[in-house]
Amino acid sequence: MNDIIKNARKDALTLVAFAAVFTLVMAFVYQITKAPIEKSEAEARMALFAQIIPPNIHDNDVLKDAITIAPSPLLGNKQPTIANRARLNNQPQAIILEAIAPDGYSGDIKLLIAIKYDGSVSGVRVLTHKETPGLGDYIEIAKNDWIKLFDGESLTQTNDAGWKVKKDGGKFDYMAGATITPRAVVKAVHKALQYFEANKAQLFAEGAKPNE
Repeated sequence: MNDIIKNARKDALTLVAFAAVFTLVMAFVYQITKAPIEKSEAEARMALFAQIIPPNIHDNDVLKDAITIAPSPLLGNKQPTIANRARLNNQPQAIILEAIAPDGYSGDIKLLIAIKYDGSVSGVRVLTHKETPGLGDYIEIAKNDWIKLFDGESLTQTNDAGWKVKKDGGKFDYMAGATITPRAVVKAVHKALQYFEANKAQLFAEGAKPNE
């Protein structure tokens, strides 16, 4: 019986030792890969930002000039999100908002929406979606220019009735046989513009604290 107990203790200590070593190795790997991963993610995000905000309209680090904003029904976000601000000579030029179209054909469509200080859309890009391949893919800039229909749009240029696909009486084109996806994106961009209009002062307030 004593031998059994001793062996069990030995096995338990061996497992604990292996677990401790494994934990230390994983922590070490995490530390040495954390910085390169963060750098790669930052570069990818900046490349995306450059697609929707012309580099000549800002001289600040858009990635660092960021604030956390609370969830809003107009943005479709249930969790706080990050908004990145573009400035030129310290004057506000544009902001990049994260928004979610919750009513895509296959679920959420996550968007980045850049809005200029004058309330016009600078650009829109799809971050993630689960739409049916071949039908929903055309909302991706790499596969279709459809998403550029929003460039220059605003609440003053297009009234509320116009913020629909043509099938619903609005002004936006859509792919035949695939109405749900563009309908969701049009609605999300419209709501993001409404959010911007209602919160413009707070979004660019000097007292808004940038993320570290």
